[in-house]
Amino acid sequence: MSESKAVEFKTGVAALDELFQPVNRSDAPGLVVGVAQHGKTVYRRGFGLASIEHGVANTPATRMAMGSSSKHFTSLALLLLAEEGRVDVDASVRRYLPELPVLSGEPSLRQLMSHTGGHRCYADIGFLSDGMAIKPEGAALAAQVRQTGVNFAPGEKMIYSNGGYHLLSLVIARVSGQSFEAFLKERIFTPIGMPDTESMRSDFEIHRGMATLHVPQADGRWRRGIFPSEETSGDGATITTVDDVLRWLAHLRAPQKVVGSAASWAQMLSPARLNSGLVDTYGLGLLRHDYRGVEVVHHGGGVIGGRCQMLTVPSQALDIIIMSNGAPVDPIALAYQVIDQMLGDDVLGPPREKASAARFKPMLGTRYHAPASGLVFGFAEAAEGKLGLSFMNQPPMPLWDMGLVLRLGFEDMTIGPLELRAEALAGEGQPAPALLVMSESGHAVRCERLPDVPPPLAVAGAALLGRYRAADLDAEAVVSFAGERLQLRVQGAYGSTLMDLEAFSSEVFGWQMPDVNLPLRGVLSLQRQDGRVTGFHVDTPRTRQMAFERLSA
Repeated sequence: MSESKAVEFKTGVAALDELFQPVNRSDAPGLVVGVAQHGKTVYRRGFGLASIEHGVANTPATRMAMGSSSKHFTSLALLLLAEEGRVDVDASVRRYLPELPVLSGEPSLRQLMSHTGGHRCYADIGFLSDGMAIKPEGAALAAQVRQTGVNFAPGEKMIYSNGGYHLLSLVIARVSGQSFEAFLKERIFTPIGMPDTESMRSDFEIHRGMATLHVPQADGRWRRGIFPSEETSGDGATITTVDDVLRWLAHLRAPQKVVGSAASWAQMLSPARLNSGLVDTYGLGLLRHDYRGVEVVHHGGGVIGGRCQMLTVPSQALDIIIMSNGAPVDPIALAYQVIDQMLGDDVLGPPREKASAARFKPMLGTRYHAPASGLVFGFAEAAEGKLGLSFMNQPPMPLWDMGLVLRLGFEDMTIGPLELRAEALAGEGQPAPALLVMSESGHAVRCERLPDVPPPLAVAGAALLGRYRAADLDAEAVVSFAGERLQLRVQGAYGSTLMDLEAFSSEVFGWQMPDVNLPLRGVLSLQRQDGRVTGFHVDTPRTRQMAFERLSA
C-alpha cells in the first residue's frame, strides 16, 4: 500500500471514532462494531454498557442478538438439505407441514424465504391479540394453523413475515431429524469457525458473555428486552460476536465456499420475482441493491431492546457488523455512514435524492383510503424538510425522488415497493387530488381522499361501540369510550392489548398502542350492513384484513 493510500485509510478509520462517539457512555447501553476490509479487521470496538444492572462494559467479545440479520442462515440450512435431495424448495410448505390450512394457494418454501408467500405472521398477529404476554412452545404454529385469511396470494406481493421463517425452521427440524439449533451449529457455524455463535430460542435463556437487552421507559429508566415467545428460531434467534460475523461475511463474498454449493449461493443472492414479473431487492434472507454506485449485500435485524445491521460491499471487500443492546441509534443508517467514511467520494457516487416537502406542499396533511383493501396512506413533512409517506398510520418515512415516481423500496419498509407517480401529486398552488393510485408490489390500488376535517370522535365512534370476536386471533374485543378517548381493547388467550382510536372519517380510524414497550400503529375500517356496523378490519403494514365480527348484545 502506498504512503498516500495508508494516510487515507487511517483517516477513514479515525473518522469512525467520531461517528460512534455519541454512544461512548458509561451510564447507558451501547453497541459493538466490527469493520474489515480485504480480509483484515480495521475497526473493532465496544461502546456503552453490556449491562446497566451490573455495570459491565461492552467489548468486541460481547455477544449480542442479531435478530433478523440471521434469516439467511435459515435459508442456507434449507438449501443444504436441498443439495442432499431431502427437500424441494419449490414444493408447497404443506408437503412438510401438512397441518397448515389450504388458503389462497399454497406457498412454496422458496416463497416463504423471499417473503412472497402471503401468509400472516404469528408474531405480528400475536402482538395484536396478546401484546407482550409470553407464549409457550407450540403457540406460533397454532396461530399459523388457525388462520382463515392471508395477506395476499402466493407470489402476488412482498410483505415481510417472521412467521414464514418460523415455518421454515420447523421444516428443517422435521426433515433433518435434529433440532433447528443443532443443525445450524453442526452444518454452518462450526465449519466456518464461529465458536461464539448459536441460536437461542428464548430471551429467558442465559448465555456466557451475552449483553442484556435494554428498552427505555418514559421515566428514563430501563426494562429488560424480552421477546414474547419461548420458541424463536429461524425468524431471528442467533446470538454472536463481531469477530464471528466478520469471519462469516468474508465467507459470504468469497468465491470458494466452505458451506453451501455455488448453486445454493446463487439462489441466496438472486432477487425474488413476483407473479407479475416484478423483480425486487430481496433474495433468500439477504437484500442486494445499489448504494451510491456500489452494490451492497445486507440484512438488518431488530429484537426487543436491540438492533443489528450486517453488511458487505463485495466489490470493495468491505465488511461491517453493528449490533446494539438498546443504544438510541439506527445501526442500518450507521452502517451506510461507515461506507461513506471508509470509501469516500472518490469511490462512491452521489447520494440519492429524497423528495422535497415544499415541492408538494398541498399534499401535506392529506390521507387516502382504498375501501376494497383497507389500505391507508397520507403525507407529512419528514426530517430535513422531506416529503414523508405515512403508510397504514406509521410515522412518515421520506420518499425517494426517482424522477417520474416517488418510491419506498422493500429495503426501506420491508414491504412493497410502494410507488406514486410524481405528476399525480399536487404542487404549489394546486389542489390535492380527490383520487390517487398507489402501486404496492406492482399492483395499482385506487385510493380516495379522506376528509381534511374528520367528524368528531364522539360522533364517529358511536356506531363502533360494542363487543367483537376475531376468530383468526382467537380473541374477543370491546370498543368503548374512556372519558373522551375511544379505545379498542383486545383480549387474547395469553394477554391483552389496548389501542387508542382516532377518526380519519366516519368509516376509517387510525389506532396506536399507548404502551411504550409495544408502540404499534395501524388502521381500522368499518364493515356495514344496512347502515349498521357489523364488524371491522384491522390493518398494519404486515397484517392485512384481520376481521372482527360484532357479537350479539
